[in-house]
Amino acid sequence: MQDVSFVSADQGWALGSGELVATTDTGECIVGGMLVWERPEPPDRPVLAPLSRKRIVRAAIRLADADGLAAVSLRKVAAALDVGPMRLYGYIATKEELLDLMVDAVYAEIRPAGDGWRPVLRSLAETTRQAAHQHEWLADLIGGRPQLGPHALARGEAVMAAMGGVDVDIVMPVVAAVNAYVIGAVRREIAERRAERATGMDEKQWQAAFGPYLERTFATGRFPALASVVRDGAHLDADQTFRTGLDFLLDGIEARVSSRR
Repeated sequence: MQDVSFVSADQGWALGSGELVATTDTGECIVGGMLVWERPEPPDRPVLAPLSRKRIVRAAIRLADADGLAAVSLRKVAAALDVGPMRLYGYIATKEELLDLMVDAVYAEIRPAGDGWRPVLRSLAETTRQAAHQHEWLADLIGGRPQLGPHALARGEAVMAAMGGVDVDIVMPVVAAVNAYVIGAVRREIAERRAERATGMDEKQWQAAFGPYLERTFATGRFPALASVVRDGAHLDADQTFRTGLDFLLDGIEARVSSRR
């Protein structure tokens, strides 16, 4: 890790060991004018345990999959790899860089496919959801500024390449709408999973516990529309709810796309 001899809190720049280091307003670390995706790894030293960004990221993902993002730190990752923490700084400058690399590694699992924009957007939604279920911590890290890693960019390229025939002015809002739906849906689903673990009650058990309260409340007649839907409406499971909502969204997008031709 570089020794930092000067730091400007106003600009986020630092000088150390003859290199210029900057921190962006999103926490990304720029060393020598290059982001982590561009910087070469240090040469491997045979006398030490082999190390690479790929190994570091895999170890971090294993920790996060098991115990959440709270279990991820450079020190804990180093311990999992049986190396000293200082060795990691030759590959990754900050924890924020490590999180960016973890997210991009998971984006490699999100491979939208299909013939035409609608199948590809459906595939985008479903594969993103699958990845979030496999790696719950992903739900906490997506939804902000765009991810710029190579796998994230490849995912974006695959989606954009499928949007032929869609007015270029609405391509980005269309994709943003699908991403927003997926992020909201998976965050709700992950929140339910976490609530089950915290309370020891699954969704049906929770509903059974609070059902009598709702019945008493509905009996007052103050919420007739809500009571009717709860009592008489279809009760879909998580998969059905996700796919039904996605169909509503894609139907709306298709209507808008058709109207602009």
